[in-house]
Amino acid sequence: MAPITNGAPAPKKRIAVMTSGGDSPGMNGSVRAVVRMAIDQGCEAYCVYEGYEGLVQGGDLIRQAQWEDVRGWLSEGGTLIGTARCKAFTERPGRLKAAKNMIDKGINALVICGGDGSLTGADKFRGEWPSLLEELVKNGDISTEQQKTFQYLNIVGLVGSIDNDFADTDATIGCYSSLGRICEAVDYIDATAFSHQRAFVIEVMGRHCGWLALMAGVSTGADFIFIPESPPDRDWEDQMCDIISKHRNLGKRKTIVIVAEGAHDLDLTRISPNKVKDLLSTRLKLDTRITTLGHVQRGGNACAYDRQLSTLQGVEAVNAVLEATPETPSKFIAIIENKIVRNPLIEAVKSTQEVAEAIKAKDFKRALDLRGPEFAEYHQAYMMTTATDQPALRLPKQTHMNIAIIHVGAPAGGMNSATRAAVAYCLSRGHTPIAIHNGFPGLVRHHADEPVGSVRYVQWLDVEGWISKGGSEIGTNRDLPSKVGMGETADCFNIYKFDALFIIGGFEAFTALSELRKARPDYPAFRIPMMLLPATISNNVPGTEYSVGSDTCLNALTSYCDAIKQSASASRRRIFVVETQGGKSGYIATMGALGIGAVAVYTPEEGINLQMLGRDIEHLKQSFAKDKGQTRAGKLILCNEHASETYTTEVVASMIREESKGRFESRFAIPGHVQQGGTPSPMDRVRAVRLAVKCIQAIEQYAGKSKEEIMEDDLSMAVIGVKGISVVFGAMERLEREETNWNHRRPKDESWLQYKKTVDTLSGRPRPEDCCTSCGKMR
Repeated sequence: MAPITNGAPAPKKRIAVMTSGGDSPGMNGSVRAVVRMAIDQGCEAYCVYEGYEGLVQGGDLIRQAQWEDVRGWLSEGGTLIGTARCKAFTERPGRLKAAKNMIDKGINALVICGGDGSLTGADKFRGEWPSLLEELVKNGDISTEQQKTFQYLNIVGLVGSIDNDFADTDATIGCYSSLGRICEAVDYIDATAFSHQRAFVIEVMGRHCGWLALMAGVSTGADFIFIPESPPDRDWEDQMCDIISKHRNLGKRKTIVIVAEGAHDLDLTRISPNKVKDLLSTRLKLDTRITTLGHVQRGGNACAYDRQLSTLQGVEAVNAVLEATPETPSKFIAIIENKIVRNPLIEAVKSTQEVAEAIKAKDFKRALDLRGPEFAEYHQAYMMTTATDQPALRLPKQTHMNIAIIHVGAPAGGMNSATRAAVAYCLSRGHTPIAIHNGFPGLVRHHADEPVGSVRYVQWLDVEGWISKGGSEIGTNRDLPSKVGMGETADCFNIYKFDALFIIGGFEAFTALSELRKARPDYPAFRIPMMLLPATISNNVPGTEYSVGSDTCLNALTSYCDAIKQSASASRRRIFVVETQGGKSGYIATMGALGIGAVAVYTPEEGINLQMLGRDIEHLKQSFAKDKGQTRAGKLILCNEHASETYTTEVVASMIREESKGRFESRFAIPGHVQQGGTPSPMDRVRAVRLAVKCIQAIEQYAGKSKEEIMEDDLSMAVIGVKGISVVFGAMERLEREETNWNHRRPKDESWLQYKKTVDTLSGRPRPEDCCTSCGKMR
């Protein structure tokens, strides 16, 4: 369609998308989502190339995007439409040109993915829009009819920033990918540091924001961190050396210190990596090296979470544009805990800028508060678990508890991170952590084994290196208390005088806790507080929308599918049907499909039938028929292992191959236990730490209470979960009764089901109502 230059109203809403500021992994996912969602909603989509520079220059730098133009973009790093600094846009003449170019193209809505500077410029542009149009009319550049047609400009922001430095959102597009680069580097460095008993000082990005340094500290178990929002005390040199010396005296062979590039002391004097290195070398006589990670933190493909986040936020941005009125203030799309929300843009920009102002004014408490409650909780969790000898944290002796820790179910990334955090927190508070090895069978059958039984008192050095280890270091087992003997289980609780039980695991762990709750009237030993931290790749535990281990699984599945898709792309005319794990929950299949851009996804919740297969096969035929040699042509379908007893992954692939009549190939692939992942993802590590600390804090509230008081409290047996915008504890009795689908081993209401429609929309999968019921062809 030709650009509008004669004042005629645009026949459809035209939505432009651009990326601005520093690039971040996931930006391409947001562009793809905006383009395809806009087209699906009957709008026209445009891409602005080279950021605000393209908006000012106009011409071919603003061009219409078609559905196929963004194929394969999810797996690409950086930004494929470019970004550039633009001094011209900071001045009114530049913004005047940008307004003229947009009107020439008929664009009346703009979605911008960038940092606070980019979004501040966007809101200013919208505020000036009416006066810019008046000036353009006065200069004769546009007609009064055009002024009337384009009198309102809708702007929606997406925050793309590896620093995660934007207010009113828990995560920005690209931050977890960047954190993944840091953790991977530190894990590598950790090995050589251990081998040579060295100390490493690692500088990470973050001039005004310490999120990357803090989260790297939490997820790697660093000995000390320096962040701008919370400078160390004036005696920080003595404090750091004291902590590191204690760790070394306990037997730790390595030392890791994380320094944000904007780190400083209470007087705002910069703390450089060289200063820290010199201190460790001269005072502690440690062989110390510096590693500055630099722009490697910004590069590479987006992790699974950033692909999902950018996609969901891109879709929500289009919805926000379509629902906006002239009176609607500019919004940006945020995520709070597990929920995508729209927040006021200008207030968030103001709060973001206030952090730097608070730091400059040395009001560090305000700076920390402005980062939000999640940031503060992670900071507190790090401070409580980085060192166990902290007299200020120690509770009175009469409140000390024997806290047993057990893993139940299949292994999941982050189990060890949660265990390490729980042990460190217990020791810092004066509690006695007790590890039960190999689940309930280990407890009952092997607790008295010689020379070492399955019930072991844990010291800090035992778990110090576990944060980056996958699987379960204390072992995990699916067998329930009822199988090994309820009476025998109770006897063991009494023998070792358990005051509380911290369970880490999946649906089997949930079932075990249910059994223990129901057995409370008959066995007084079970009348103690018990908390469950959901940890399973299937993410099927009632009471939470997120389980530790599911993000690690999705990263492993995404990497696997990227490799498979590359094979399919090389052959051009090939589709792979990939089988995912997940039990009878389609979470992994659906979120995996969202992150890789699958053609279709089959889940147990929806099942598979002949009509569905017919529609999908017909869609594939049409798609391959239209393919005239475009790159990135490989296609994938994700199929949950229990989507259908009849139409298995192999059967689906065979049916597609048969119906293709040689026009394209069809293969199936089963990643199997590869999906459990190796090294836990940063998200699973940090969330495991945060949730584990919260669980032990909840257990502490029952210290000194009688068994009767504990039994009367419904929350004395609870599941910690992320639900919507909150972290909550759900009482087991209520969860069992109201929220559990026992037959299918999953929650009754699964929040992620809404994303199944998003997968179908962005893949172009035909809707049932748009197809012939007999042949599957589009009507």
